[in-house]
Amino acid sequence: MIKQFLAGIAYALSGFSLITQKGIRPFVLIPLLINISVFSLGIWLAYSQYTGWINQMLGWLPSWLSWLEYLLLPLFAALILIAVYYTFTIVANLIASPFNSLLAERVEQKLNGLPIPESKGYKALIGTIGKTMMSETKKIIYMLKWLPILLIISFIPVINFIAPFAWAAFGAWMLSLQYTDYPMGNHQLFIKEELSLLRKNRAISLGFGGALTLLMMIPVVNFLVMPVGVAGGTAFWVKRLSQSQQSK
Repeated sequence: MIKQFLAGIAYALSGFSLITQKGIRPFVLIPLLINISVFSLGIWLAYSQYTGWINQMLGWLPSWLSWLEYLLLPLFAALILIAVYYTFTIVANLIASPFNSLLAERVEQKLNGLPIPESKGYKALIGTIGKTMMSETKKIIYMLKWLPILLIISFIPVINFIAPFAWAAFGAWMLSLQYTDYPMGNHQLFIKEELSLLRKNRAISLGFGGALTLLMMIPVVNFLVMPVGVAGGTAFWVKRLSQSQQSK
């Protein structure tokens, strides 16, 4: 299991070398600019509104529970950061999804030289918009089904001890789904089929998503996570997930 987890990390890190290769670089630019723009807005919003949001959340406490303020402050701060992180990740991927699909297409061509169905580069952009937007919507719905459970765990005494680990695992899983969806979607796979393949390769998937989660916490590097994730996710698909699909 540890070996598979490390393999997932390796797939994520391979994205750095893939996005710098000739023929792939032009397809990296637009997703990169979208990611930089959206997350710069998110960072500015979080920085400018953080104090107000914290005071508002603490203001819900009745006076007789004011002594809990110092205990709840780290939890509220974490919830705000998580909310900002997920919100702007969703927005960035929603906007960039057609371009990410094309990036995955080009990376796969580079990795194995096999033709991708309806491969027409940027000329196919308009035709991919509807499909990729639908896919992003389904991923959002899948995420929203699990968020209430995680929020409940976060507020139940004793049980909330595991909340940080649950959030970390969920974030890693969602990033794995997010960035492997583009190459799998290029092969007409849908979310149920994608989830089935990821579950068959659970440890690798968590290693892949976990590495991307850590990269998102590193300033400047986090701007590269979107194209790196798409490229690494495509390598994961080509070298592992596609083989799992064939063995079904």
